[in-house]
Amino acid sequence: MRGQFRDASWGGRPGSVEDVACEPGVSDPKAIDPGVTKKAIQAYARECGFDAVGFASAEADPQDERNLRQYLGEGRHGEMRWMAETAARRVNPQVLWPDACTVICLGVNYGPADDALAIRDEPDRGAISVYARGRDYHDVVKKQLKALGRWLVRSYDCDVKVFVDTAPVMEKPLAMRAGIGWIGRHTNLVSRRFGSWLFLGEVFTTLDLPPDAPEADHCGSCDACRQACPTDALAEPYRIDPRRCVAYLTIEYGGYIAPELAARFGNRIYGCDDCLAACPWNKFASPTLVEQLRARAELAAPRLSWLHTIDDDEFRRRFAGTAIRRIGGGRLRRNVDIALTNVSGLRQDTNTPRAEGLLEPGFGTNRHNAGNRADTRRLTAFQTHARSTMPAPTHTHDMCCGSIDPLAREAKRPCMRLGSAAASTSRRALWPVD
Repeated sequence: MRGQFRDASWGGRPGSVEDVACEPGVSDPKAIDPGVTKKAIQAYARECGFDAVGFASAEADPQDERNLRQYLGEGRHGEMRWMAETAARRVNPQVLWPDACTVICLGVNYGPADDALAIRDEPDRGAISVYARGRDYHDVVKKQLKALGRWLVRSYDCDVKVFVDTAPVMEKPLAMRAGIGWIGRHTNLVSRRFGSWLFLGEVFTTLDLPPDAPEADHCGSCDACRQACPTDALAEPYRIDPRRCVAYLTIEYGGYIAPELAARFGNRIYGCDDCLAACPWNKFASPTLVEQLRARAELAAPRLSWLHTIDDDEFRRRFAGTAIRRIGGGRLRRNVDIALTNVSGLRQDTNTPRAEGLLEPGFGTNRHNAGNRADTRRLTAFQTHARSTMPAPTHTHDMCCGSIDPLAREAKRPCMRLGSAAASTSRRALWPVD
């Protein structure tokens, strides 16, 4: 017997199809014991590096479609046109793959070793979301999914497809139905074991296995995540407006950012963790055990003054293998310009050249052309001014969530202050060194 393993983890691109021979003695999937099979799958998934495993039916949930239609109808997806283009497949796994019977939902813990928001106390550094400080999680999780998928095909007479993030899969609603966690008020998945720090992936399979019990909502009356958002992107519980979200604006959005929003970014240059870090359930979280997902020294606290100077070649070299590379050097420099403006305090200083010009459309995309040398000189002056006039930073838990999926409602709790002083000291020696 032979089964098919399909790498479909990058939606919109043709996935590879691989015939895999089943192990001798593999039984007809209709004759297997579902309980035994699920335990075997859970055990092997943990061997592959997954921290959470659950099972959900591949049948559509009508509530998912209602939520997505409302989200799209209100225009909250902003420039993420792919959400509307793939809506039919997104709300129904069996439209994405008609043969699917079961979705195996999997989570990988990417919990930080230190306080996720300590970088906010270092205004000369750029704040990068925890998820992007290590190796690109797509590569890490996809490798684990492939290992599990091949084992499933070898062990059972079945076909599988694997997905991670970029395919049109409603990951968080599926994970909630599979019992991995619940969708909290900040629209992300919350786990009682891992808090808000889980990467998600899925294996669609023709194996027909009973679903697990869905996880209940444990947010209660907690409102910490919504209070933490600096841009009021979470005006209502369980509803996010990405058009106001720092994560969306710094990663997905390539255009002009209104000054009144940009002024709230602080030193955030890629994503935002405030609503995630604010979740009280993080007290049960632990640092990731996956070496590749741990923060790289050069991404933990990069110096803003250095980031402003890099050209596209340097950007590609320094950020190779990370999630940051996909936004391109121009967009990162735009975000760095905003951060430099914010930390310098020049928006309120009428005696210093105003910085609003840095936010004009297209600024920063060709910084190193001769026509932009004046802009470079202005930013250098801003940095010098910032070092002499910058007010003492305050920690306000004012970052917004890194998720933009409409149907993800997830809870969070106040972040843990782990080793902030030691972490701050060590960061000052990080690349590039003054």
